[in-house]
Amino acid sequence: MLYSDLIAGITVGIMLVPQGMAYAMIAGLPPIYGLYAALVPQFVYAITGSSRQLAVGPVAMDSLLVAAGIGAMQLANTEDYIAAVLFLTLLVGLVQLLLGILKMGFFVNFLSKPVINGFTSAAAILIGLGQLKHILGVDLPQSGKIYVLLGSIFENITEVNLLTLGMGVLVILMIIGLRRINKRLPIPLLAVIVGILAVVFLGLEAKGIKVVGEIPKGLPSFQVPRMKWENIGQFLPIALTVALFGFMESISIAKTLEEKHPEYELDANQELRALGLSNILGSFFQSFSVSGGFSRSAVNDEAGAKTNMSLVFSTLVIAAILLFLTPLFYNLPTVVLGGIIIVSVFGLIDIKYPLMLWKNRKDEFVLLVATFLMTLSIGLIEGILLGVLLSLLLLVYRISNPHIAVLGKIKGTTYFKNIDRFSEDVEVDEDKLILRFDAQLYFGNKDYFKKQLYHQIEKKGPKLKYIILNAEAINYIDSSAAVMLERIILEQREKGRQFLIAGAIGPTRDILYSSGIINVLGEENLFAHTYDAVDCCSNRKTLSTIQKKVSLQSKSKTL
Repeated sequence: MLYSDLIAGITVGIMLVPQGMAYAMIAGLPPIYGLYAALVPQFVYAITGSSRQLAVGPVAMDSLLVAAGIGAMQLANTEDYIAAVLFLTLLVGLVQLLLGILKMGFFVNFLSKPVINGFTSAAAILIGLGQLKHILGVDLPQSGKIYVLLGSIFENITEVNLLTLGMGVLVILMIIGLRRINKRLPIPLLAVIVGILAVVFLGLEAKGIKVVGEIPKGLPSFQVPRMKWENIGQFLPIALTVALFGFMESISIAKTLEEKHPEYELDANQELRALGLSNILGSFFQSFSVSGGFSRSAVNDEAGAKTNMSLVFSTLVIAAILLFLTPLFYNLPTVVLGGIIIVSVFGLIDIKYPLMLWKNRKDEFVLLVATFLMTLSIGLIEGILLGVLLSLLLLVYRISNPHIAVLGKIKGTTYFKNIDRFSEDVEVDEDKLILRFDAQLYFGNKDYFKKQLYHQIEKKGPKLKYIILNAEAINYIDSSAAVMLERIILEQREKGRQFLIAGAIGPTRDILYSSGIINVLGEENLFAHTYDAVDCCSNRKTLSTIQKKVSLQSKSKTL
């Protein structure tokens, strides 16, 4: 087992070198910070995390969110920018740790898949465009808005370094080609090695190819992040976004891996706490925000990782590189890192899912496209926050306008089904209206319920004598809806119509009793099944003891 973890750890460690340096560039940081982010956070997660295969470290999406959030602050110099990133990392960790302690991992559920897909695809495009400056060999301003990126690219198109462009295209084609041959090869590392050798032996730096340059040797020193509590209002929204999105990305990867390993169980709240501690302690050792990476985690699993020791070995690999091998990366062309990033983020763009939504769920397709366009045009933080807001509004709309069905009896059976679905097979009595409400009944949809009920009553006409509410799908009735229901029962009674409720589940029966609705309705009008209620309308009879128990049982009443 330890041998498998050793092999997996070495593989992930090697993979982290080019990835970490590349993702640091996305975050607007010197490449060395990518290696710092792959050091302490990995070790902390290895001790505290509940997933045995999740590989924690710098990831493209977190890096872009950091760049977008801190970049918008327009800080004076690189030193202030780095200090702000480290403080943000501390805040991200504190948010994750607090949410984990409070067991608030369910917050991630507010990031619906259409929102995530739209945001991720837009972010991938922004990352790719942002890295074109390394492929084109020109200086372009960093931005999280597509029109700014495209505008700056077109303005500087005449200054493109053709040698850099050619090398960038070759790097991208080489990575894509090697992936098709064998995905298990350490392709980014091979690209780095080839790039360094090309610079050294062909003298490309003198011909205009930009290189990473001198990288500090040694482990990161301990230093307390420079606190910026006076600007906490600016930092907190970014920290919350990075914290939740990083956790969402990590937990989704960890759950996928857990399905392949039944020998352990994932704890979502412990994952939050582990990520929080990783970011908090990492910020004291010059790390920017980290989370679980999909490609590294997949490689870690495929390489045979059995325990979190694989991350310990990966940490040792990074430490060895920082101590002894950083001079080797002096001649690493930035165009190679740019090519690695562009190819890696291209896989984040998912075309199949939007097409599936277009065919089957138009409302969610609109949500995805709206999130995608807002993220591209307004900004990353704003895009995902507005996407979440739109998804919540869509949810509110759905539960405020739920499905309502008029039921009829299927001929020759005791089944009652939607008359619109079974129009040729149902029997409908003129003196009975059977209505099924497919949602909880609360202040947000009580007026909709009343409007639809009265519309069906009006359609029935003067022959209507019995109104039966099929409550099988109603799992909650709030106080506003309870008052409304009582008034409807009394109003219909004054008009000579009898109101009955059938199929109410236990929690709903409890509310019928505790709210006092039962006193207005009458126990004799509460039934376990729709058939019993219909039968009682036509043939009034006393229910058996067991029928009473099933129909009327409630915590608020002892039979």
